[in-house]
Formats: sequence, C-alpha cells, structure tokens
Amino acid sequence: MSNTLTAVMPKILARGLLALREQAVMPRLINTDFSMEAAEKGDTIDIPLPSALSATDVTPSNTPVAASDSEPSKVSVQMSNWKKVAFHLADKELAEIDYNRNFVPMQMSEAVGALASAVNDSVQSLYTGIYGFVGATDAQAFAAGITPVTDARKVLNKQKAPRANRRIVLDFDTEANALGQAALSDFEKTGEAGAKIEGELGRKFGFDWYSDDGVKTHTTGAAGATIEVDGAAQVGTTLVADGFSTKPNVGDVFTIEGDDETTYTVLAATDLQTTESTLTISPAITSAPADGADLTFKGDHIVNLAFHRDAFAFASRPLVDVTADFSLGNEMMTMQDPQTGLVMRLEISRQYKRTVWELDMLWGTALVRPELGVRIASQV
Repeated sequence: MSNTLTAVMPKILARGLLALREQAVMPRLINTDFSMEAAEKGDTIDIPLPSALSATDVTPSNTPVAASDSEPSKVSVQMSNWKKVAFHLADKELAEIDYNRNFVPMQMSEAVGALASAVNDSVQSLYTGIYGFVGATDAQAFAAGITPVTDARKVLNKQKAPRANRRIVLDFDTEANALGQAALSDFEKTGEAGAKIEGELGRKFGFDWYSDDGVKTHTTGAAGATIEVDGAAQVGTTLVADGFSTKPNVGDVFTIEGDDETTYTVLAATDLQTTESTLTISPAITSAPADGADLTFKGDHIVNLAFHRDAFAFASRPLVDVTADFSLGNEMMTMQDPQTGLVMRLEISRQYKRTVWELDMLWGTALVRPELGVRIASQV
C-alpha cells in the first residue's frame, strides 16, 4: 500500500493544483508572495511594496548628490487562513489516477473547488476597505452601456493608480451584461474575436477582465431620515454623525454634502448613542465639513471590483510535513504549483475500513493600498 501511495500522491497533488490554479482567480491577479518555507497559522509574512519617489531639480556641482532613498516599504500579512477539505477515494479510483493522467475523481474536483472558493472569498471579503465607488445601486452595471468601466478608469487615475496591471473582476450576471455591449465585444469595434468566440472579454480600456462566482454583495446597515455631521472642524479618519436609526455596517459607503465626488467607507462604527455613532472611515477627511452637513449612504449593491495588482497582497506557505515519528502511520506530501506558487498539502489516513484523503492550505491576505481599487456597483 505504501508503494502505491508513494506513486499516486504526487499525481493527486499535481492534478489538484492544476484545478486550483484554474478556479482560484483572485490570487493570480494581485501582489503575491510565495515560498516553500514552512509556516503555521498566525505567522506573519512581510511583502515588499514600492516606495513613492518624486522628481527634483538638477543643480550641476562638483559634489555628487546622494541618491534618493528608494527602500521598498513592507506590509505584514498574517497567515490567518488554514482550511482543509476531506474526501474518500475508492481503490478503483486510485488505480485510475495511477494509470490515466487525465482522470480526476469527481469528489477530488469538489474538494479542490471548495478550497479555491475559500481562497477567492478571503480576497473578495477585503472589499470593505475600498472607498472608490462608481455605478448605481438601483441599476445593473453594463446593462445600459460601458460607463462603469470608463468611470472606474477615471477614479483610479485620480487616485494615482499605475496604468499597468489593472484588472476588473465581475460577477457572472454583470459579465453577461458587459458581453452584450458592442463596444466591448464586437470584432469591428474591438479588433478582437475572443468575446464572441470564447466569451472572454480579454483586455479592454486598460483592464484585464475576469469573472468570479465569489463576488460579494454588500448590505448597507446605515439608515435614518436625516443623517448628518455632528460637530464642526472634524478632519482625519474619525467622524461623529447623528440621525441614525440603525448602525452602519463595515463597508458602508457614503458622501458628505458639499463634496459629492469623494466617497468614504466605514471601517468601524460605535454602537448608537440614541441616534449618534462615531465612525472610523477611509480615506481621511482633509477639509472639515460643516456641522449638520448631510451624509448620503449608498444602498445595497453587488461589489464588482476594478483594481491595480498592488491593492491587495496574498501570501501562501506550506504547512510542515510531520516526520514519520509523529505521523502515526499517515502519509503526507506538500507540493507547490510552479505557475501560481499556491501550496497545498495532502494527508492520507486510515480509519476503520476506509481511507480518508485531506487537502489543506495555509495563506494570508490583506488590503494594503485601498486607493488602488474601486467598486463597480450593480443592483442586487
């Protein structure tokens, strides 16, 4: 049995990683850090980010000028996600895997799909910190034209997002609307046949387009007849507001009277004191709104995302393969996908009259530069 498992385990892992690569959309689109150095849940990984530079005047001199410090900054990503799925394979299926390189048991495909969904979900859930907002909460995005993408491009440009490595991730309904727009799919307008033949939008308007079934829907918590700023001279990331009948949810987006173009997201909110709550928000308020200025909250919406790669960070690490002395007879193997760097471990254990196969992964995610993202809202 041991020799059979030794031959089959790498084949199972390789095919599982291939399926994971195809289904785990988000890690392929963001700033990633991969290593085969073992870690455990709770560890932190430092991921480098580029530092900002500015141009300076040139003054000829006989003394060389010291170069600007361009040491990249770092962001710490906690390895907070440790997920596993378990399944059973019959002896016949093991034989099929060993002899047929294209055979992937249905149960294993389901297991890998569950891990892929968990990975995507961990990245998509970071949307609450993104304050850029385009689209409408009472209409389906791209149903009436391509304005959502041109507006998203404008917002990212204003928020100084680099032009390269921009992506758009849509839910399936929104993608269907986009595919129906001639400016995005017709060969005579785009010069590409991929949208009509393969149903893939490819690269349009400076974005690489993808779809994902893990796109989130945000439910707005804030409600009240008149919600307004409570107190003058409020700047920074804290805002006291009054007039709530229900407490805001994390991720609620609003504008402040007098500046309808700037959108803010709620990162935290205190419990209501009668009708008042103190909000932690992003971005920081730079020009104090008037006392009593109205706050207008966006309604429930599907959170399609347009973003630059460096908006998010993702780190994947292997878990330690327990040595034979502590494995208690279990077989373990870890493998890394050479293209995406995703790391997965397979553990096989014998129970009473059956064999259990478990796949597990360890990873961490973080929203590190929210200014490099924008929500493309669509009606729920």
